[in-house]
Amino acid sequence: MNPLWPIRILFLGLCIVAGYAVSMAPDYVSQQHNGILGMIIGFGFGGLLIAVDEMLKGFSLRAFSATTFGLLLGSLVALLVDHSGLFEGAEPNARWLIRLSLFLSFGYIGIVLAMRSNKEDFSLIIPYVRFSPQNKPDNLLLLDTSVIIDGRIADLIETHLIEGLIVVPRFVLLELQQIADSVDDIKRARGRRGFEMLNRLQQNTKMEVRIHDGDFPDEKGVDAKLVRLARNLNAKLFTNDSNLAKVASLQSVVCVNLHEISYLMKAAMIPGETVQLKIVREGRDKGQGIGYLPDGTMVVVNNGQSCVGQQIEAQVVSTVQTGAGVLVFAEVKLESGK
Repeated sequence: MNPLWPIRILFLGLCIVAGYAVSMAPDYVSQQHNGILGMIIGFGFGGLLIAVDEMLKGFSLRAFSATTFGLLLGSLVALLVDHSGLFEGAEPNARWLIRLSLFLSFGYIGIVLAMRSNKEDFSLIIPYVRFSPQNKPDNLLLLDTSVIIDGRIADLIETHLIEGLIVVPRFVLLELQQIADSVDDIKRARGRRGFEMLNRLQQNTKMEVRIHDGDFPDEKGVDAKLVRLARNLNAKLFTNDSNLAKVASLQSVVCVNLHEISYLMKAAMIPGETVQLKIVREGRDKGQGIGYLPDGTMVVVNNGQSCVGQQIEAQVVSTVQTGAGVLVFAEVKLESGK
Protein backbone atom coordinates (compact mmCIF):
# COMPACT_ATOMS: atom_id res chain seq x y z
CA MET A 1 0.00 0.00 0.00
CA ASN A 2 1.21 3.47 -0.85
CA PRO A 3 2.39 5.19 2.40
CA LEU A 4 0.60 8.36 1.29
CA TRP A 5 -2.86 6.79 1.34
CA PRO A 6 -3.31 6.98 5.18
CA ILE A 7 -2.52 10.70 4.96
CA ARG A 8 -4.93 11.10 2.05
CA ILE A 9 -7.70 9.30 3.94
CA LEU A 10 -7.09 11.51 6.98
CA PHE A 11 -7.19 14.61 4.78
CA LEU A 12 -10.44 13.44 3.16
CA GLY A 13 -11.97 12.93 6.60
CA LEU A 14 -10.91 16.43 7.66
CA CYS A 15 -12.50 17.86 4.49
CA ILE A 16 -15.78 16.09 5.28
CA VAL A 17 -15.74 17.41 8.87
CA ALA A 18 -14.87 20.91 7.62
CA GLY A 19 -17.74 20.78 5.10
CA TYR A 20 -20.15 19.77 7.86
CA ALA A 21 -18.86 22.53 10.16
CA VAL A 22 -19.29 25.19 7.46
CA SER A 23 -22.83 23.97 6.73
CA MET A 24 -23.69 24.50 10.41
CA ALA A 25 -22.87 28.22 10.19
CA PRO A 26 -25.83 30.55 10.97
CA ASP A 27 -26.15 31.62 7.31
CA TYR A 28 -26.77 28.02 6.18
CA VAL A 29 -28.38 26.30 9.16
CA SER A 30 -31.91 27.09 7.99
CA GLN A 31 -31.51 25.15 4.74
CA GLN A 32 -32.76 21.55 4.45
CA HIS A 33 -30.22 18.73 4.66
CA ASN A 34 -27.49 21.33 5.00
CA GLY A 35 -25.29 18.98 7.05
CA ILE A 36 -25.35 16.17 4.47
CA LEU A 37 -24.82 18.65 1.64
CA GLY A 38 -21.82 20.17 3.43
CA MET A 39 -20.28 16.73 3.96
CA ILE A 40 -20.78 15.89 0.27
CA ILE A 41 -19.15 19.17 -0.78
CA GLY A 42 -16.23 18.53 1.60
CA PHE A 43 -15.84 14.99 0.27
CA GLY A 44 -15.89 16.26 -3.32
CA PHE A 45 -13.32 18.97 -2.57
CA GLY A 46 -10.97 16.53 -0.84
CA GLY A 47 -11.42 13.92 -3.57
CA LEU A 48 -10.60 16.50 -6.23
CA LEU A 49 -7.34 17.46 -4.51
CA ILE A 50 -6.39 13.79 -4.05
CA ALA A 51 -7.05 13.19 -7.76
CA VAL A 52 -4.83 16.15 -8.67
CA ASP A 53 -2.16 14.79 -6.29
CA GLU A 54 -2.32 11.38 -7.98
CA MET A 55 -1.96 12.94 -11.43
CA LEU A 56 1.09 14.91 -10.28
CA LYS A 57 2.89 11.98 -8.59
CA GLY A 58 5.64 12.09 -11.23
CA PHE A 59 6.06 15.84 -10.78
CA SER A 60 9.23 16.51 -8.77
CA LEU A 61 10.03 19.40 -6.46
CA ARG A 62 12.61 20.65 -8.96
CA ALA A 63 9.96 20.69 -11.69
CA PHE A 64 7.59 22.58 -9.39
CA SER A 65 10.23 25.20 -8.53
CA ALA A 66 11.16 25.56 -12.22
CA THR A 67 7.48 25.96 -13.14
CA THR A 68 6.99 28.63 -10.47
CA PHE A 69 10.08 30.52 -11.58
CA GLY A 70 9.00 30.36 -15.23
CA LEU A 71 5.50 31.56 -14.36
CA LEU A 72 6.87 34.51 -12.39
CA LEU A 73 9.29 35.42 -15.17
CA GLY A 74 6.57 35.19 -17.83
CA SER A 75 4.19 37.27 -15.72
CA LEU A 76 6.89 39.93 -15.27
CA VAL A 77 7.42 40.15 -19.04
CA ALA A 78 3.64 40.33 -19.59
CA LEU A 79 3.40 43.13 -17.00
CA LEU A 80 6.15 45.10 -18.74
CA VAL A 81 4.43 44.72 -22.12
CA ASP A 82 1.09 45.70 -20.60
CA HIS A 83 2.58 48.91 -19.13
CA SER A 84 4.49 49.79 -22.30
CA GLY A 85 1.64 51.94 -23.64
CA LEU A 86 0.99 49.82 -26.72
CA PHE A 87 -2.64 49.22 -25.80
CA GLU A 88 -3.61 52.55 -24.26
CA GLY A 89 -6.19 53.28 -27.01
CA ALA A 90 -8.03 49.96 -26.68
CA GLU A 91 -11.56 49.69 -25.33
CA PRO A 92 -11.90 48.59 -21.67
CA ASN A 93 -13.41 45.21 -22.64
CA ALA A 94 -10.76 44.67 -25.32
CA ARG A 95 -8.04 45.84 -22.91
CA TRP A 96 -9.12 43.20 -20.38
CA LEU A 97 -8.98 40.49 -23.06
CA ILE A 98 -5.53 41.69 -24.22
CA ARG A 99 -4.18 41.60 -20.66
CA LEU A 100 -5.56 38.10 -20.12
CA SER A 101 -3.97 36.90 -23.37
CA LEU A 102 -0.64 38.50 -22.47
CA PHE A 103 -0.41 36.88 -19.05
CA LEU A 104 -1.57 33.47 -20.31
CA SER A 105 0.81 33.50 -23.28
CA PHE A 106 3.95 34.72 -21.51
CA GLY A 107 3.16 32.58 -18.45
CA TYR A 108 2.95 29.46 -20.63
CA ILE A 109 6.14 30.34 -22.52
CA GLY A 110 7.99 30.99 -19.24
CA ILE A 111 6.89 27.64 -17.79
CA VAL A 112 7.92 25.71 -20.91
CA LEU A 113 11.34 27.39 -21.08
CA ALA A 114 11.97 26.81 -17.38
CA MET A 115 11.03 23.11 -17.64
CA ARG A 116 13.43 22.64 -20.56
CA SER A 117 16.31 24.37 -18.78
CA ASN A 118 18.84 22.95 -16.34
CA LYS A 119 20.46 24.49 -13.29
CA GLU A 120 23.34 25.87 -15.33
CA ASP A 121 20.89 28.01 -17.31
CA PHE A 122 19.61 29.53 -14.07
CA SER A 123 23.15 30.54 -13.14
CA LEU A 124 23.30 32.59 -16.35
CA ILE A 125 20.06 34.40 -15.48
CA ILE A 126 21.08 34.98 -11.86
CA PRO A 127 24.90 35.33 -11.86
CA TYR A 128 26.98 33.90 -9.01
CA VAL A 129 24.05 31.84 -7.72
CA ARG A 130 24.12 28.06 -7.87
CA PHE A 131 20.97 26.13 -7.03
CA SER A 132 22.71 23.24 -5.30
CA PRO A 133 22.61 22.40 -1.58
CA GLN A 134 25.88 22.91 0.23
CA ASN A 135 25.44 19.75 2.31
CA LYS A 136 24.99 17.49 -0.71
CA PRO A 137 27.24 14.41 -0.48
CA ASP A 138 30.11 14.43 -2.92
CA ASN A 139 29.81 10.75 -3.76
CA LEU A 140 26.48 8.98 -4.18
CA LEU A 141 26.59 5.23 -4.85
CA LEU A 142 23.43 4.00 -6.59
CA LEU A 143 23.08 0.21 -6.39
CA ASP A 144 21.05 -1.98 -8.73
CA THR A 145 19.55 -5.40 -7.96
CA SER A 146 22.37 -7.47 -9.49
CA VAL A 147 25.15 -5.80 -7.53
CA ILE A 148 23.20 -6.12 -4.26
CA ILE A 149 22.69 -9.86 -4.79
CA ASP A 150 26.35 -10.30 -5.84
CA GLY A 151 27.52 -9.04 -2.45
CA ARG A 152 31.07 -8.02 -3.42
CA ILE A 153 30.10 -4.37 -3.03
CA ALA A 154 29.87 -4.96 0.73
CA ASP A 155 33.46 -6.28 0.80
CA LEU A 156 34.72 -3.30 -1.23
CA ILE A 157 33.01 -0.88 1.14
CA GLU A 158 34.26 -2.61 4.28
CA THR A 159 37.84 -2.47 2.97
CA HIS A 160 37.41 1.29 2.26
CA LEU A 161 38.06 0.86 -1.46
CA ILE A 162 34.69 2.52 -2.12
CA GLU A 163 33.37 5.38 0.00
CA GLY A 164 30.24 7.45 -0.23
CA LEU A 165 26.54 7.51 0.54
CA ILE A 166 24.77 4.33 -0.57
CA VAL A 167 21.44 4.93 -2.33
CA VAL A 168 19.01 2.06 -2.88
CA PRO A 169 15.83 2.99 -4.82
CA ARG A 170 12.54 1.65 -3.53
CA PHE A 171 11.72 0.17 -6.93
CA VAL A 172 14.92 -1.91 -6.64
CA LEU A 173 13.69 -3.19 -3.26
CA LEU A 174 10.39 -4.17 -4.88
CA GLU A 175 12.23 -6.07 -7.60
CA LEU A 176 14.37 -7.77 -4.96
CA GLN A 177 11.23 -8.74 -3.06
CA GLN A 178 9.69 -10.23 -6.20
CA ILE A 179 12.84 -12.34 -6.69
CA ALA A 180 12.76 -13.46 -3.04
CA ASP A 181 9.07 -14.47 -3.38
CA SER A 182 9.67 -16.42 -6.60
CA VAL A 183 8.57 -20.06 -6.83
CA ASP A 184 11.99 -20.91 -8.28
CA ASP A 185 14.34 -22.05 -5.52
CA ILE A 186 17.43 -20.49 -7.10
CA LYS A 187 15.77 -17.09 -7.58
CA ARG A 188 14.35 -17.21 -4.05
CA ALA A 189 17.81 -17.91 -2.64
CA ARG A 190 19.26 -15.01 -4.67
CA GLY A 191 16.58 -12.67 -3.36
CA ARG A 192 17.24 -13.65 0.25
CA ARG A 193 20.96 -13.18 -0.27
CA GLY A 194 20.25 -9.68 -1.57
CA PHE A 195 18.35 -8.77 1.60
CA GLU A 196 21.17 -10.23 3.71
CA MET A 197 23.68 -8.03 1.86
CA LEU A 198 21.50 -4.93 2.42
CA ASN A 199 21.27 -5.76 6.12
CA ARG A 200 25.06 -6.14 6.21
CA LEU A 201 25.49 -2.73 4.58
CA GLN A 202 23.07 -1.09 7.02
CA GLN A 203 24.97 -2.54 9.99
CA ASN A 204 28.18 -0.91 8.79
CA THR A 205 28.41 2.15 11.04
CA LYS A 206 30.95 3.86 8.75
CA MET A 207 28.56 3.96 5.79
CA GLU A 208 25.08 5.41 5.45
CA VAL A 209 22.39 3.60 3.47
CA ARG A 210 19.36 5.55 2.28
CA ILE A 211 16.22 4.20 0.64
CA HIS A 212 15.23 6.61 -2.15
CA ASP A 213 11.49 6.95 -2.78
CA GLY A 214 11.87 8.58 -6.19
CA ASP A 215 10.14 6.81 -9.05
CA PHE A 216 9.42 7.44 -12.72
CA PRO A 217 5.98 6.06 -13.64
CA ASP A 218 6.54 6.91 -17.30
CA GLU A 219 9.53 4.52 -17.39
CA LYS A 220 8.52 0.86 -17.56
CA GLY A 221 11.80 -0.96 -16.93
CA VAL A 222 13.91 -0.88 -13.76
CA ASP A 223 17.08 -0.27 -15.82
CA ALA A 224 15.62 2.87 -17.42
CA LYS A 225 14.55 4.14 -13.99
CA LEU A 226 18.05 3.53 -12.58
CA VAL A 227 19.75 5.45 -15.39
CA ARG A 228 17.34 8.36 -15.05
CA LEU A 229 17.68 8.47 -11.26
CA ALA A 230 21.49 8.31 -11.50
CA ARG A 231 21.45 11.23 -13.93
CA ASN A 232 19.12 13.29 -11.71
CA LEU A 233 21.15 12.61 -8.55
CA ASN A 234 24.52 12.87 -10.31
CA ALA A 235 25.33 9.49 -8.73
CA LYS A 236 27.61 6.61 -9.70
CA LEU A 237 25.63 3.57 -10.80
CA PHE A 238 27.02 0.22 -9.63
CA THR A 239 25.91 -2.89 -11.52
CA ASN A 240 26.92 -6.30 -12.84
CA ASP A 241 24.76 -5.95 -15.95
CA SER A 242 26.97 -5.14 -18.94
CA ASN A 243 23.97 -4.03 -21.04
CA LEU A 244 22.86 -1.59 -18.35
CA ALA A 245 26.43 -0.28 -18.14
CA LYS A 246 26.46 0.36 -21.90
CA VAL A 247 23.09 2.16 -21.82
CA ALA A 248 24.24 4.30 -18.89
CA SER A 249 27.49 5.18 -20.67
CA LEU A 250 25.56 6.27 -23.78
CA GLN A 251 23.51 8.64 -21.60
CA SER A 252 26.63 10.12 -19.92
CA VAL A 253 25.97 8.41 -16.59
CA VAL A 254 29.00 7.25 -14.60
CA CYS A 255 28.59 3.47 -14.26
CA VAL A 256 30.86 0.97 -12.49
CA ASN A 257 30.66 -2.68 -13.57
CA LEU A 258 32.01 -4.94 -10.82
CA HIS A 259 32.72 -7.72 -13.33
CA GLU A 260 35.08 -5.38 -15.19
CA ILE A 261 36.76 -4.38 -11.92
CA SER A 262 37.30 -8.03 -10.94
CA TYR A 263 38.77 -8.71 -14.38
CA LEU A 264 41.17 -5.78 -14.09
CA MET A 265 42.21 -6.81 -10.58
CA LYS A 266 43.33 -10.28 -11.64
CA ALA A 267 47.07 -10.77 -11.24
CA ALA A 268 49.03 -11.24 -14.46
CA MET A 269 50.45 -14.75 -14.79
CA ILE A 270 54.07 -14.87 -16.03
CA PRO A 271 55.51 -17.99 -17.75
CA GLY A 272 57.73 -19.83 -15.30
CA GLU A 273 55.69 -18.75 -12.27
CA THR A 274 54.48 -21.53 -9.94
CA VAL A 275 50.96 -21.75 -8.56
CA GLN A 276 49.23 -23.90 -5.98
CA LEU A 277 45.85 -25.28 -7.05
CA LYS A 278 43.56 -28.29 -6.82
CA ILE A 279 42.80 -30.37 -9.91
CA VAL A 280 39.00 -30.67 -9.91
CA ARG A 281 38.32 -32.54 -13.17
CA GLU A 282 39.80 -33.93 -16.37
CA GLY A 283 40.55 -31.67 -19.33
CA ARG A 284 39.32 -31.86 -22.90
CA ASP A 285 42.55 -33.38 -24.25
CA LYS A 286 44.16 -36.57 -23.09
CA GLY A 287 46.22 -36.24 -19.91
CA GLN A 288 44.98 -32.73 -19.05
CA GLY A 289 43.62 -31.67 -15.69
CA ILE A 290 41.57 -28.58 -14.88
CA GLY A 291 42.00 -26.38 -11.81
CA TYR A 292 41.01 -22.90 -10.73
CA LEU A 293 42.89 -20.08 -9.04
CA PRO A 294 41.27 -18.23 -6.10
CA ASP A 295 40.14 -15.44 -8.45
CA GLY A 296 38.33 -17.94 -10.70
CA THR A 297 40.92 -18.13 -13.48
CA MET A 298 40.88 -21.55 -15.15
CA VAL A 299 44.21 -23.38 -15.40
CA VAL A 300 44.75 -26.24 -17.86
CA VAL A 301 47.47 -28.49 -16.44
CA ASN A 302 49.24 -30.87 -18.83
CA ASN A 303 49.83 -34.34 -17.35
CA GLY A 304 47.44 -33.39 -14.54
CA GLN A 305 44.73 -35.96 -15.26
CA SER A 306 46.19 -38.40 -12.75
CA CYS A 307 46.09 -35.71 -10.05
CA VAL A 308 42.31 -35.11 -10.05
CA GLY A 309 41.20 -34.33 -6.48
CA GLN A 310 44.76 -33.48 -5.34
CA GLN A 311 46.41 -30.19 -4.40
CA ILE A 312 49.48 -29.77 -6.61
CA GLU A 313 52.10 -27.24 -7.59
CA ALA A 314 52.15 -26.32 -11.28
CA GLN A 315 54.42 -24.14 -13.40
CA VAL A 316 52.85 -21.64 -15.82
CA VAL A 317 53.78 -22.27 -19.45
CA SER A 318 51.66 -19.70 -21.31
CA THR A 319 48.51 -17.59 -21.07
CA VAL A 320 45.80 -16.99 -23.66
CA GLN A 321 43.38 -14.04 -23.69
CA THR A 322 39.79 -15.16 -24.41
CA GLY A 323 36.42 -13.40 -24.47
CA ALA A 324 35.66 -14.78 -21.00
CA GLY A 325 39.03 -13.84 -19.50
CA VAL A 326 42.53 -15.30 -19.29
CA LEU A 327 43.18 -19.03 -19.84
CA VAL A 328 46.38 -20.34 -18.22
CA PHE A 329 48.32 -23.38 -19.42
CA ALA A 330 50.68 -25.05 -16.94
CA GLU A 331 52.78 -28.17 -16.36
CA VAL A 332 52.91 -30.29 -13.24
CA LYS A 333 56.22 -29.74 -11.46
CA LEU A 334 58.12 -32.97 -11.19
CA GLU A 335 58.84 -32.57 -7.51
CA SER A 336 55.14 -32.19 -6.73
CA GLY A 337 53.53 -34.44 -9.35
CA LYS A 338 53.14 -37.79 -7.69
